[in-house]
Amino acid sequence: MTDTNPPADGGPAHAEAAAPADGEAARPADLAGGEARRPAGPASGGAVGAAASPGGPAGGEVARVVATAGREAFARIVAALIRVTGDWTLAEDCAQEAMALALERWPGDGVPANPGGWLMTVARNRAIDVLRRASAEQRKLREVALLSLADPGDPAPTSAKEDIVDDRLRLIFTCCHPALPLEARVGLTLRTICGIPTADIARALLVSESAMTRRLTRAKTKIANAGIPYRVPTGPALAERLPGVLAVLYLLFTRGYDADGQPAFADEAIRLARLLERLMPGQSEISGLLALFLFQHSRRDARRDEDGNLLTLDKQDRSRWDHAAIAEGAGVLARTSPDGPYALQARIAACHATAASAAATDWPAIATWYDELARVQPSPVIELNRAVAHGYAYEPAAGLALLAEARTGGALDGYPLAIAAEADLTARLGDHARAAALFRRAAGLTSAESERRALLDRAADLSA
Repeated sequence: MTDTNPPADGGPAHAEAAAPADGEAARPADLAGGEARRPAGPASGGAVGAAASPGGPAGGEVARVVATAGREAFARIVAALIRVTGDWTLAEDCAQEAMALALERWPGDGVPANPGGWLMTVARNRAIDVLRRASAEQRKLREVALLSLADPGDPAPTSAKEDIVDDRLRLIFTCCHPALPLEARVGLTLRTICGIPTADIARALLVSESAMTRRLTRAKTKIANAGIPYRVPTGPALAERLPGVLAVLYLLFTRGYDADGQPAFADEAIRLARLLERLMPGQSEISGLLALFLFQHSRRDARRDEDGNLLTLDKQDRSRWDHAAIAEGAGVLARTSPDGPYALQARIAACHATAASAAATDWPAIATWYDELARVQPSPVIELNRAVAHGYAYEPAAGLALLAEARTGGALDGYPLAIAAEADLTARLGDHARAAALFRRAAGLTSAESERRALLDRAADLSA
């Protein structure tokens, strides 16, 4: 699992920090080939069109209905129109115009009984109008006209609906194609599948709106020019491509779970993981990733104190954890086999999420799962978390010995959480002066203000 700050949940080494750290495989920087960026400023986290709101309470309620309907229908509409027309921009524009028209008409006309079907119909008709004016060939016009008018949320099994389901899978795999740069995959997923406005994506990824627009345009152009197929791979190709899709979803989750991130991004990652599990049943790693998201995100309301300071697991009020999410995660986890990296990480996260108290955490089990994870997907970050787990399962000296091994070759040099882990284990050995100095050093290397404060607080506690 990607990681910016392990082992935040791996033990009270320091305040719970920027990424799920109950079992990670690589930092976002490792995936992206550069420094992991932190979201800044609010993102809508919802479908296009939700920001507009006609005046008055009724208008506000309509905006919420449009946002909900758009969240469910946007990817289906865009995916279906892309399949038929091959035009990404046209598909997105038609879907957005449908939601804009809903905001204009529904306050006066009332919300239709089938909001998703209404949006699909309007988007389809808009596409027909554009193609007709462009004198597009008749086959495309006929195929657009035959698009299902049923509510995309209606579970009734029809072949047309199954085509739409297939379209969503095609869209996800196309957005996450390995020929595209990772940041482009993330941006395209947020824009095309989640329906988040380009301006919000740009703000979250710390680039200008014009730069993000160019990035998305380049990605779509590459898809067209390189002949990237609009399909779900099969056979060995599916096994090869699926981890890349899951990595994009995890990076999206990390953007929201990060100490200074936007929770809406984590919500979108969970929504997409649920969608993938529903559309691709029997894929253990998809279920493992969803379970991991649910366990990690269940703590979102308890990670900070009333002053906004990050809290370690042992200091969090577990009554504020989302126990419904934990129960859902446990149910999902039961469907997985413990042989893939995400499923293994989910089992580690489950040990934390289901413990009645910090003292009741089954550290020997966590250490055992980390041993297996290090075998399946070895990396310096996994070894770092493994060292912390062994330090809590057995004794601090055992953890420090494994940490020294993980640092061999310099892979963790300058990594603030490796220093923080050493500080925590050193404090547990009783050398508080050295531990405080290490916490201060780690604080000087971290870029997130909330993490820096947490590390300095630990140093101050040890110096008191």
